[in-house]
Amino acid sequence: MTTEERLEKVERELAEFREQLAKGVTAHAVRVRRLVLVDDADRERAMLEIGACGPRLRLLDAAGKPRAALGLGAGEPGLDLFNAAGEERAELVVDAGEPGLALFDEAGMARAGLAMTPAGPVLGLFDAAGRSIWSAP
Repeated sequence: MTTEERLEKVERELAEFREQLAKGVTAHAVRVRRLVLVDDADRERAMLEIGACGPRLRLLDAAGKPRAALGLGAGEPGLDLFNAAGEERAELVVDAGEPGLALFDEAGMARAGLAMTPAGPVLGLFDAAGRSIWSAP
């Protein structure tokens, strides 16, 4: 399909969509690769997108900093939470089918981790250099 043919197709679909909206008919599906929600000041506040690893929902504060992200990476779900500076502070993931939680310090180093493994739960605490300072079992 040529670029002109693609453009004509998009224009036809857009015209049909506008006609349906004018009639009060709602669409059964909207197909996009990226959806951006903006606030009243036209600032991006949420994004739903398909990236290289899969779908991802990102929530941004009024300053445009990421505050939360939910997505699938390599088929596994993850939730990332960020501070007001947009730095990751907590991560909840499922890795190889096993859940895990990591808490990060201001420098982005993992300082605490909790995971459920086939052998049971594992809890670890780490110093600023990433060395284990306590773990159980």
